[in-house]
Parts: sequence; C-alpha cells; structure tokens
Amino acid sequence: MSVTRATPHLVAVGKEPTTRRLLLLMRTGATDRAIARELDVSLRTLNRRIARLQSMLGVQSRFQLGVLAAELEWLAAGPAGE
Repeated sequence: MSVTRATPHLVAVGKEPTTRRLLLLMRTGATDRAIARELDVSLRTLNRRIARLQSMLGVQSRFQLGVLAAELEWLAAGPAGE
C-alpha cells in the first residue's frame, strides 16, 4: 500500500490513542508481555491488535508495520505534546 493511497479509515485508526500508544510502546523495543501489562490487556489481546493493524495495512511483519506507521505519520507528536 502506498502512503499516498492511504484511506481516511486508516488515517483515523492511526490517530486512535490506543493505536498510537501501542505503536509507541513497540518502538521502545519492550517485550510483548511488558506492552500488554502497560496497556492493561492480555498477551493474546495484544497479539490480536498487532495482527489487526498488520492486516489493515497489508503488511507481513512488525518491521513493515513500524515503517508504514511512521510513513503515515502515526507516530508524529499529537496535540498537547502527546
């Protein structure tokens, strides 16, 4: 998927606070267990959320997910210094 062809739906998903927080935690290199604990979800739920994002973006790996999320500016600073 090209960044220029990103649908409004995908852009909205990237702006969700939980999605941004998940991606920011992944960016730190934290383990899945630590991320799940921080988000107060089960490990299984965390893995489903990551798989959902990968599926929506049409990527096969977490690396691709991170690169595309950065290209879509999902990791850019939000309002009020998020």
